[in-house]
Amino acid sequence: MQDNGKDPAWILPAAFAAALLDLAKGRSRKICGSVCAKERMAGMRSGILFDLDGTLWDSSREVAASWDAAVRKRGLKMRVTVEMIQGVMGKSMDEIADIVFGEYGRAKRRELLEFCCEEENAYIRSHGGRLFEGLEETLSRLKEEKLHLSVVSNCQVGYIEAFLEYHKLGAYFDDFESYGRTGRDKGENIRLVVERNRLEKAVYVGDTQGDRDAAARAGIPFIHAKMGYGTVSGDVPQICSLSELPEVCRVFL
Repeated sequence: MQDNGKDPAWILPAAFAAALLDLAKGRSRKICGSVCAKERMAGMRSGILFDLDGTLWDSSREVAASWDAAVRKRGLKMRVTVEMIQGVMGKSMDEIADIVFGEYGRAKRRELLEFCCEEENAYIRSHGGRLFEGLEETLSRLKEEKLHLSVVSNCQVGYIEAFLEYHKLGAYFDDFESYGRTGRDKGENIRLVVERNRLEKAVYVGDTQGDRDAAARAGIPFIHAKMGYGTVSGDVPQICSLSELPEVCRVFL
């Protein structure tokens, strides 16, 4: 990523700018695709960073089942439902604890959160979740285009690993980061992954306004995954299925 001290923090290369000019002449896909391919062959590192929940898969049923069992093991009478989990997907772990276990003190909330996350990771490792249609085919196409792929999520340590392990998708991803490991917000973690992988161009794909805000804080463009849990404000590029991503991301990469 290069910074010229102006806003936005990322710069379009001259060849890509010329391709955008040709876009108005009706030759967008052919020219943009060839320009981006040539730049990657020349050594420019481009990457896509993904949110996980609501972007690559839906694990809300599995998470709810594991949390519901966990709170019963702790002797609580409350129930954890799919709707409750979907309502907090994408938030940081501390925010989730405050919402789900808000009736308890801070120490108790933290203890319940840690126990539920441990149970959740174990459950996901043995049950997986529902992958969004076309996920592996799309990842394969993106890797064929020599794109760096990574996951940045607000989840606990072990959750991304369980996703990759159960569904055998580890070979497609070059890096991942989580709130649970760094204690940083998603914007900082996106920037961290971009910087440590020396990506000169990158885009973040997510399904919520929080994802869009995080991408903005990191200084990279955003693509809205409309098939997920949330909505975003304003006019942003979007996909209704993962199979659309290779075409949409070419505008940025």
